[in-house]
Amino acid sequence: MEEKIRARLEELRAYLQADGGDLEIIAIEGKTVKLSLRGACGGCPHATITIKDGIERILKDEIDPEIVVERV
Repeated sequence: MEEKIRARLEELRAYLQADGGDLEIIAIEGKTVKLSLRGACGGCPHATITIKDGIERILKDEIDPEIVVERV
């Protein structure tokens, strides 16, 4: 499952990079994914929405409904 998560996050990075941001995978521990947002995304007031309603939702829908994404 970790490989699937990493591969999908790499695909999603392109969307963040298009807006001047990026993400860094800090850790994947079972079904918990810890990410750090960088660049424009790091200070964006919508970062929590990006994490929960964007990245987490996609991972839950496409890989496993029990995945939790945390911003660190």
